[in-house]
Amino acid sequence: MLPQEIIRKKRNNLNLSAEEINFFIRGVTDGTIADCQISSFTMAAFLNGLNDEETKDLTLAMRDSGDVLQWPELDAPVVDKHSSGGVGDKVSLMLAPMLAAAGVFVPMISGRGLGHTGGTLDKFDSIPGYQTHPDNELFRNTVKEVGCAVIGQTGSLAPADKKIYAIRDVSATVESIPLITASILSKKLAAGLNCLIMDLKFGNGAFMSNLEDGCALARSIVRVANLSGTKTKALLTDMNQVLGTTVGNALEVKEAVDYLKGINVDPRLHQITLDLAAELLVNAGCFSTREDAQKRLNADLASGRSLEVFARMVKKLGGPADFTEQPEKYLPRATIVKPVFPLNAGYVKSMNTRNIGLSIIGLKGGRTAPDQKLDYASGYTEFCQIGDYVDEHNPLAFIHAESEEDYRFAENELQQNIVTDNEKPQLKPVIATTVE
Repeated sequence: MLPQEIIRKKRNNLNLSAEEINFFIRGVTDGTIADCQISSFTMAAFLNGLNDEETKDLTLAMRDSGDVLQWPELDAPVVDKHSSGGVGDKVSLMLAPMLAAAGVFVPMISGRGLGHTGGTLDKFDSIPGYQTHPDNELFRNTVKEVGCAVIGQTGSLAPADKKIYAIRDVSATVESIPLITASILSKKLAAGLNCLIMDLKFGNGAFMSNLEDGCALARSIVRVANLSGTKTKALLTDMNQVLGTTVGNALEVKEAVDYLKGINVDPRLHQITLDLAAELLVNAGCFSTREDAQKRLNADLASGRSLEVFARMVKKLGGPADFTEQPEKYLPRATIVKPVFPLNAGYVKSMNTRNIGLSIIGLKGGRTAPDQKLDYASGYTEFCQIGDYVDEHNPLAFIHAESEEDYRFAENELQQNIVTDNEKPQLKPVIATTVE
């Protein structure tokens, strides 16, 4: 086979065979296919699309370009969750131990912050000693003994995706639903999953700005994942406002620990976390109904079992043994913690969630360069929600910053990106729809 003939075929809007796709991805992996050919292929796929069968074949070829984990020693389903990213999205921190407490195994391979969205790994990096890149033996033992482990992607998992994504990023071919589908699923399926739940965000704080685009991506991922042998559902969840009451790495970890303790639980955050977990447990065959699954999940939260699993995972991966007992002892704290008040009193009508996420980068809690050291303590707490009343006594949030200059920057960002109104707005559901 010739790479240029495969490119020509897709350029002419013809369907590719599994053999042609496998040949091309093998060449990407071993370096026999040039970057310019990868770029040409992704542009042809971007312009002409890939059907479900082609997308499945591309997903599996990229999955098989590196290690594919297997879990023959485990006696319960192996499951995971993936979020398309948002602001204040700390769901994975609670979801993994909640699922493990309910009896399934969760080898959760997560990423760092991307653009305006926070990264699960960055949050765990704020815990002293926690190894987000353990060796394979420690990772497997943690999953087996604790029930869950949240770590970062290794270079041996789906290496073809890493190379293709880097080229897509600089060749204007990122916004392709088939290519996004293959990219997400190749990494997740390499973890050896039986079931997957997708949390696909839509809104002004998500990569998919509207529900229609979010549903299109959800349908693609669900179809292709199931064709690939992994039972998958997707929830479309609202990201037109900050999720939970904190934004920022260490601050979100503290909110997650508080959630597992039943302290100051945000209703929207609880609904998304509980529904994602329940859907996944039903899909894995552990419970017959969502109501039964939710009853078990709530019981594990109330008894402290989910919190115990989180504590054991942190300890097993190198963190403090008593972390959940006194997280404030270990998490970094900002020099300045002060409230920010609205320019105009009223009910919170809307917020530019993307800009709020970007402001964390200005507080040095996100990256402008790949190797940048983060300020894990910076961010926001007691963040307002749409429908809340704010005035000179009821702040938009509390800013955690390292300097007065940083505080003033963040103050301006929140005041400019949160809109108030005299009338209380009608609240929209946090979960728009389910795709299965």
